[in-house]
This record gives sequence, C-alpha cells and structure tokens, in this order.
Amino acid sequence: MKKFIWIGAFALVGAAGAVAWSVSSQTDPDDGANPAIASSAPDSAQPAKNADFKIGDRLQQATSAKEVSPITASEQIVYRELLWDDLMPSDWDPMAPFKGMKLEKLKDGDPRAMDALNKAREYWKNAPVESKLNGIAIKIPGFVVSLEREGDDLKEFLLVPFFGGCIHVPPPPSNQIIHVNSAKAVQGIRTMDAVWVSGVLEVNRSETGMGVAGYALAADKIEIYKPPAATR
Repeated sequence: MKKFIWIGAFALVGAAGAVAWSVSSQTDPDDGANPAIASSAPDSAQPAKNADFKIGDRLQQATSAKEVSPITASEQIVYRELLWDDLMPSDWDPMAPFKGMKLEKLKDGDPRAMDALNKAREYWKNAPVESKLNGIAIKIPGFVVSLEREGDDLKEFLLVPFFGGCIHVPPPPSNQIIHVNSAKAVQGIRTMDAVWVSGVLEVNRSETGMGVAGYALAADKIEIYKPPAATR
C-alpha cells in the first residue's frame, strides 16, 4: 500500500496574518452515561487529551498499511479499521500543486506562497475519492471539528486526520475529511478531541463552513481515543 508524505509550508503575511504549518502522513499511526461514547482500549490506557497533541500530529493505529486486508461489501457487518491513506486513490498526488517549488526557501510575504496556498486549496477541495469504499462499515480514528452542537450535545462534525486541521491550519484535501452525523447526540466531545468513529462510510461530497468533505459517515459508535496497546 502506498505511503503519502505531504508537507505544506506557507508564510503568509499581511491583513490575513501569518500561517506556517507542516504536516506529515504517518502510516503507523464521556462519563459512560451516553452509550455512544465508550473506551476503545484497555482500562490501563489513558485517553488522549488536546494538550497531548501539537499541530500536524496524527493518531497512532495498531494496524500498518500493509496489514489492512482488502475491504469488500460482503464484510459490512464487521467494522474494518481503515487508514486515512486508504481514502486517497493510489494515483492521486496531494502535492501536485507544489511540483518544482522549494517551499522551505520562500520568505515571509512572498506572493508565490499565497499563490501556492490558493492553488492547493482549490486542488484539495476537488480531491478524488475511492468509490469502492462506498457502503462499507469502517472504524477510523481522527480529530473532531464540531459543526452542530446544542450545549454539550454534539450530533454533527467533521473528522480530520491531524490535529489542527480546519481550525489552526487550512483544511486537508476533501478525501481526507469525513462528514460525521450521529442519530443520537454525544456528550463530552469538543473540537479537536481525538476519537474513534465506527459506522457506514459513503462517498458523498458536502461543503461546510469548516471545509469540504469527500465522504459522509452515519456514526454507530463514537469512542474516546486511546492509543492502541501495540503502540504505547
């Protein structure tokens, strides 16, 4: 299975302020009153907190890319752990807008940086998806970007692969954003909390105020993220 290393470095100075970020793709990767939230690891593991992460961090997964078996429609009853790279077609290059550019050498205020950022945003908004994943029951870890909330109740959010996505840095490609809806509101989940989400994945593009999602998922279970035993 392919590995993607995508690194963006932007220094944008002016009325919009300054943004600098670096993201690497790693292929290794409430209180119990609400049944939709549960522990995803042994009791000895500690839930990850926002303070444990810095911008660009990804969540660890026990399964490596090579160990993920092909996903077939006949296995929809079983939630298959999916890697974020699986959501990107193997022949799609997320770094195509930066070909020939040496981003690390661009200085603050360089107009080429703004141009590169704008091109990347448009390119990533229209990122292709993997149609073979449509209708598959999956489990995947990620960070929450809240969309619909009533007090402490959360029913709708975006799931992104790295800490800070859509909040502190530009949104990732649309094929790296999952629009999650939960029929039953969950409590104790805030923006940028790390969770495991289980449910049926659909290829369904949606545009939100926080980013464009290439996939949608009807959540059957939302679990507080704990590192897999094999990676602690």
